[in-house]
Amino acid sequence: MVDSDFGLCGACWRDTPFIGGTVCDACGVPLPGEADGFRLECDDCMTMPRPWKQGRAALIYKDRARQMVLALKHGDRPEIAHPAGLWMARAARPLLRQGMVIAPVPLHWSRLLKRRYNQSALLGQALARETGLAFCPDLLVRPERTTCQDGKTAAMRFADLAGTIEPHPKRRHRMAGRAVLLVDDVMTSGATLTACAEACRAGGAREIYVVTLARVAKDD
Repeated sequence: MVDSDFGLCGACWRDTPFIGGTVCDACGVPLPGEADGFRLECDDCMTMPRPWKQGRAALIYKDRARQMVLALKHGDRPEIAHPAGLWMARAARPLLRQGMVIAPVPLHWSRLLKRRYNQSALLGQALARETGLAFCPDLLVRPERTTCQDGKTAAMRFADLAGTIEPHPKRRHRMAGRAVLLVDDVMTSGATLTACAEACRAGGAREIYVVTLARVAKDD
């Protein structure tokens, strides 16, 4: 039994690593210490500056969170997007701007056909419902199919994904001069979100922010 529809039971809630406290301003990964009013970034984001202004994540990609992400992505469990949208809305609260448009990381049409839905679009739709912001599911497109990124180094991921995502030619007006909030299920190296942010910049977006359901964090 759970307290509300689409909620978590006590055991699952206890085993789900929600992110709280001090976080990296660029990707949302937890950081030690207390916030001091200045911008804080993790080692990865300092080493490789991100092409977006700020980023947040709701969960650390491990334990129950990893199970939920994989179930949403590959296990035909789209209903997980409903509570995930609420968690992401809480995490993204410092990023939200008036007139912002929410856009998911796009899938190539062949992967969309196989999977039957874009999990990032489901998350974006749920986030839009929670925040009241505009949602454009096809603001970006992925004309080329890239190879699976699992097991690749960060450098390989960035090389594979560079230039593979573009603004939808009929949706450029939706981002021109506006803040865009990019949505994805997981951030690992940030290569996919970088390709999306660069596409938004090419489309005339004023500011770019990112939020993910989960963030891969290095072991302590």
